[in-house]
Amino acid sequence: MHWMQKMALAGLALAVSAAGASAQSFEISQNGQSVGKASLSLKQGGNGWDATSGTKIDMPGLKYSFNQTQMLDGGFHLESVKLKGSVNGTSVSVDTSAQGQQFEMKINANGQVTNTPLAFHPSAVFLPDFDPAGLQVLLNLGATNNNRDLWALVPKQTGSVAPLRVATKQDEQGTLDGRPITVHHLTVSQDTATTEVFAGPTNELLQAEWSNEGFAMVRKGFKLTPPKRPNAAPPAQPQQRPAQQPDGQGVQPQ
Repeated sequence: MHWMQKMALAGLALAVSAAGASAQSFEISQNGQSVGKASLSLKQGGNGWDATSGTKIDMPGLKYSFNQTQMLDGGFHLESVKLKGSVNGTSVSVDTSAQGQQFEMKINANGQVTNTPLAFHPSAVFLPDFDPAGLQVLLNLGATNNNRDLWALVPKQTGSVAPLRVATKQDEQGTLDGRPITVHHLTVSQDTATTEVFAGPTNELLQAEWSNEGFAMVRKGFKLTPPKRPNAAPPAQPQQRPAQQPDGQGVQPQ
């Protein structure tokens, strides 16, 4: 590993260690209406990291929940993950681990088990829907790999692996627990799906948006400052009334 990458990784580890000291909570909404919650905890364990997350969505047409724990090495590379959840009443469990030059993904859906070998990529991210842990690991790996050579391990159907394309957008502004912060904006594309990801100065996950479906996941205490519209007309100024002598009927200035 290049010495600059080692320095970046060391700095990132310190930042993540501080950010992961307590679990983070997220609100999930669709078109502005709250539909669920998510949580994230990233802690050092042994020679690497333990990323634990949970998500629950309850809305018409979708009852979706899971809890999972990822075991990562010191560079946030996936070693293994265990997930248990439910989708519209169907129980699901997923076990994935790195074995030599491939990942083995075992999916059990209502007793139907499939084992799928997937191509190994060092910077692969286990990425279920609405998972703050997967997005946080993606941010960490992206920070040390210039957002290149990132892949998604997708636990759907029999399991698959797909390349991720990450585009860096202009920084924005927001507040976290009332304090102003600079917000990094990334667009993550997988096949035809895109996710807008917003992160803090030390790459901690703050918000994710799935615009096509109208979903958003926002960290508790975070508020993204709405961008100014280009070429917007200046706000209208109140009309000035001609000065008049007080007649004793109006409210007098204090």
